[in-house]
Order: sequence, then structure tokens, then C-alpha cells
Amino acid sequence: MRGGGYPIDVRGPAVDVAERMGILPMLQDAHIQSKRITFLHPDGGVAGAIRPEELTGGEEKRDIELPRGELTDLLSRLTGDRSIRYMFNNSIASLSDDGAGVSVTFESGATEYYDLVIGTDGIHSRTRRLIFGPEEPFSHYLGYCYNGFTMPNFLGLSHESLTYTTPGRYAVLSAVKNSPTLHAFLIFASEEPPIIEHRDPAGQRRLTAEKFDGIGWEVSRLVQAMQHADDLYYDVVSQIRLDRWSKGRVVLVGDSAFAPSFLSGQGSSLAMIGAYILAGELATRDDPTDAFVSYEKLMRPFAEANQNLAGDGGAFLLPRTQEETEMRNRMLASLNSSDAEAMPGEISRAVHSSLKLPDYERTLNGKH
Repeated sequence: MRGGGYPIDVRGPAVDVAERMGILPMLQDAHIQSKRITFLHPDGGVAGAIRPEELTGGEEKRDIELPRGELTDLLSRLTGDRSIRYMFNNSIASLSDDGAGVSVTFESGATEYYDLVIGTDGIHSRTRRLIFGPEEPFSHYLGYCYNGFTMPNFLGLSHESLTYTTPGRYAVLSAVKNSPTLHAFLIFASEEPPIIEHRDPAGQRRLTAEKFDGIGWEVSRLVQAMQHADDLYYDVVSQIRLDRWSKGRVVLVGDSAFAPSFLSGQGSSLAMIGAYILAGELATRDDPTDAFVSYEKLMRPFAEANQNLAGDGGAFLLPRTQEETEMRNRMLASLNSSDAEAMPGEISRAVHSSLKLPDYERTLNGKH
């Protein structure tokens, strides 16, 4: 199982999903309780600071932030003693849907037959490529490239994040509780996606070092740490937008179907909610293809509304121009004044909670 990873958010109806799964107390125990996000000027001075709930619009009990690895570990432990088989170091090579089931050939050479296939394999989904074709027509680029890695906590940060901004370039450091390790990000704006192969870390390191050459504050230290990081993850910031999420007996959930990007802050929550609705529809309908149609009808408006949040989040978190940077700084400065400008969280709060989850347990009890 993959551990580590930067913190993720579980909010809105995803909290209800966790409660119905019986894991909400464990998620709340893992909540990292971030206290402050500080924004820095190009000279390293403080432009302003906010509490995370002011940015996300979430209430503490309805907005849980926890390490990705802890959620992965919890889910794997809950499923490990059931009739679920995990296969590692393998991938799907081909799919053949005969209308009654799906024949799956793996890269290992083995072939097995399944009632249906659910692709939850992320923004660069191989399952999606096998049933809908290459990624390019479905990928909606949002104008940024990011690099994530870990490094020593050289600033002694605790329960907080720092965001350093010059127009079009951003350095972020995040401390989970009192960890000796920081989650670091180097992000840059680009009108066109960089022509760097997803599996070319050397090329990505060179490109990022060039983009951040000569930047002030502690950025050179972050660039140096990136050059030697053994956990570097890089990608463009993009969304997946599909006309349909299923074909025959194959269906997509989470980022593979409707990746909203980290600018929305909703990737993990959408994945949990989508999985819950798909499971409920499969449990309450006899024909899985009917369940796929109903799942998409219920989930698509909510997913698209949350994807639209990325525009507001980008302008605030990652301002591209000096004018956008100054507007963000004015918003930060006005927080405690009577003429405070609306924060992104005030816009997103209604969207986060705009879906009422179906009560499948009641439906099943009535059916049986």
C-alpha cells in the first residue's frame, strides 16, 4: 500500500459517507489541525495569514484534513479481512466486454472474467484509455505545473503552511503537526503545458530549476532539495472532463472520471462520494448498466460544480499577475475589517454541501 503523500481534505457529503462507513471517528482522530496559512511577499515579508477554515469555508467537524497515507491504511485494514483480493505490481493490459461480463488480461499474462470493471486509477487512468481512448481530448489544462516532494523541516514549522509568491511562481511548505519533515511544492504558471514526459524526472528537475532560478527567500534551498528528492511527484494541474463515465460494463470513479484538480480542494471528497453513490446504485438495481446511468445522473452536477471551484481557488492561491497578487493581499488585509472582501471559502461552502446523499440503507431495507 502506498503511504505518505500530502494531506487531503474530507468535507461536505464525504463526511456523511465516512460516518455511514463507520470510519468518521478514526478520520477525526487523524485530523492534522492546521492552525495557520501564511502568505509571503517576494522579499520574504508577511503579506497576511489566515486560518484554513477561512480558505476552505469548512467547519472543523465538517472539514477534516488528514495525511493521505492514513486514509489508505485505514481503508486497507478495513477491507483486508474480507473477500477482497489485492494484486500488486500488475496492471490491466486489455479489456473485452461481451455484454454479460468483462474479460481482463493483465500485464502478468493472466486473464480473468469479471461481472464489471470499476476504474479508480487516477487522472492518468489506463482503464479510461482502454475504453475511451487517449487522455488528451479529456484533459483540461488549468495553466500550472507542480512538483511535490519532502524535505527536512529546516524552519521548525508546526501545524502550518507557508506560501511564497512571485507572479507565476510559487513555493509552498506545509508541516503536518510537529513533523520533522515538510511537504514542499514548487509550482509555476505556463500558458501551454510543458513538453516533459510524465516519466522524465531529470527533465522535470532541469525545467523547474530554470523556472525558479534567481528567486529570493528560501527558494534556492527548496530547488536543491527537489534535485535530490527520492519521492518527487510532478504533473500539470488539469481536470478530466468526459461526456460519459461508463461504457458497457466498465465505469469510472474519482479522478479517472472527474478529476477536479487540487485547486478545488475536492479530489478526495468527490472520490468518496462518487464511490458511495455507485455502490448504492449497484446494490439497489438489478442491471449494473442501469446503475451506472443513475450514478452519473446523481453525481455529475455535483462533480462539475466542484470542478468550477478551481477558477476561484487558482486566482487566490496562485495569482498569475502582479494585479492578482495585490488583490489577494488586499483580501488578506481586510479580513478583520468591516469591509472584508469575500474569501474563496465563502463561495465554495455552498458548493461543498450542495448534494444530499441518497439513503441506500433505507432503500435496501424497504426492498428486502
